[in-house]
Amino acid sequence: MENQLHLSEPERLRRQKLSDLLDMGINPYPAEAFPVNVTAVDIKAKFETDKENSKWQEIVIAGRIMSVRDMGKAAFTVIQDDSGKAQVYIRRDDICPLEDKSLYDVVFKKLLDIGDIIGLKGFVFITKTGEVSIHAKELVLLSKALRPLPIVKEKEGETFDAVTDPEFRYRQRYADLIVNPQVKDTFRKRTQMIRTIRDFLNDHGAMEVDTPVLQNIPGGAAARPFITHHNALDIPFYLRIANELYLKRLIVGGFDWVYEFSRNFRNEGMDKTHNPEFTILEFYVAYKDYFWMMDFTERMLEKVAIDMHGTTSVQLGENQIEFKAPFKRITIFDAIKEFTGHDVSTLDEAGIREVCTKLNIHTEPSMGKGKLIDELFSGTCESKFIQPTFIIDYPVEMSPLTKKHRSKEGLVERFELMINGKEVANAYSELNDPLDQRERFEEQIKLMERGDDEAMFIDHDFLRALEYGMPPTSGIGIGIDRLCMMLTNQQSIQDVLFFPQMRPEAKFKNTDEEASEIKN
Repeated sequence: MENQLHLSEPERLRRQKLSDLLDMGINPYPAEAFPVNVTAVDIKAKFETDKENSKWQEIVIAGRIMSVRDMGKAAFTVIQDDSGKAQVYIRRDDICPLEDKSLYDVVFKKLLDIGDIIGLKGFVFITKTGEVSIHAKELVLLSKALRPLPIVKEKEGETFDAVTDPEFRYRQRYADLIVNPQVKDTFRKRTQMIRTIRDFLNDHGAMEVDTPVLQNIPGGAAARPFITHHNALDIPFYLRIANELYLKRLIVGGFDWVYEFSRNFRNEGMDKTHNPEFTILEFYVAYKDYFWMMDFTERMLEKVAIDMHGTTSVQLGENQIEFKAPFKRITIFDAIKEFTGHDVSTLDEAGIREVCTKLNIHTEPSMGKGKLIDELFSGTCESKFIQPTFIIDYPVEMSPLTKKHRSKEGLVERFELMINGKEVANAYSELNDPLDQRERFEEQIKLMERGDDEAMFIDHDFLRALEYGMPPTSGIGIGIDRLCMMLTNQQSIQDVLFFPQMRPEAKFKNTDEEASEIKN
């Protein structure tokens, strides 16, 4: 028997109603499929221009009760399905047989609540006030809700007392989607964005692939990994921080263009643009360089903006972002000089650290030259690039997987795409010299020994793959979550993730700890 001491009074009342339904022989969670043949948006959008169609005389719809206006022997209720809301007229004599009025008088009026899911059969009509509605002829309970929804007040199309608390919305996304149905639009747009990108890549000859999430070595990025343990093999594994090295293995193997929408995991902090698990698109193309990649990327993002908004101009907060190609290009050293007045292109590690100190940029002794330049750019320049801009030609120390620049000593052929003051993409002319790559990995090990917990491991199998020969290749990683923020006018990554990572709730903490102890 469930312990109801922790339940609120509305929750206990709903459980009593559940018991009453069972006593009446009504299954509150029936197993049979319900043959829905129309949605709320279909009715509202199509009925008035297609009234003569016989399909409106026998509609079957299901949805969640969102409001009820009782008028004695009849009632108006609003139900909400995946597409939106519809008004339903329910009359006692229509849904009840002559000899038994309990379905209306007891079940509908006393035992059903806001939040319950019902199925309806009937026909569509227009009320005296001109609202397209459903006249119910049959009603069936499909799911009894045992927890009351937060109350959202609406009047004449306007919403009052909307549920806006981020703690509630992100932690209980399922309830957020019910009471704030407009939130669904962001996620529908996210799906549309990914579909457009996938179609664009497929149309240009790319092949979608899958690579491992559990990896022996956390390669392909400078990031702190999550560590797990494989019991059968009795060895540690790392959750993927990037899929780069596996995709390049496929280029070695003879594929000319591969891509993957990759779920990655990085054991780092959380803020408005960072979540410990996130989605990134990476693709690699043989016989191309970073100049080609810039051209292709700006054309692809231009296409995505047009497909989603009908224009290349997208509103993001107070800024109007223009995705029309071509995008601006500027070297990282020129950007630092423009916004700080310091030319750091010829300075050594000590000189760059001194500049950071002057500009109040926090540094650690473990940081090498590359990490110092990264901190300097992030702290003084990154936020200034609102319109899409390619930051190009990075120092070799910042880019251990990137080919050295064909004409600029000490630099590599790399770019990062900045939009609205945030990095959205990172791309290279890929390093395919196995001897140079080994030396770069060894430099990373030196940084690791200095205490840099984001330095890369040596991936000996990847080096072996390069020794078989990898053609000239360009590759890119695009942050799907951040790009979605830009294209849906959201200020936080939590708003484009169904279930962003959060601290465990205090009221569930003991239960979770007990379960963990049992498993271990």
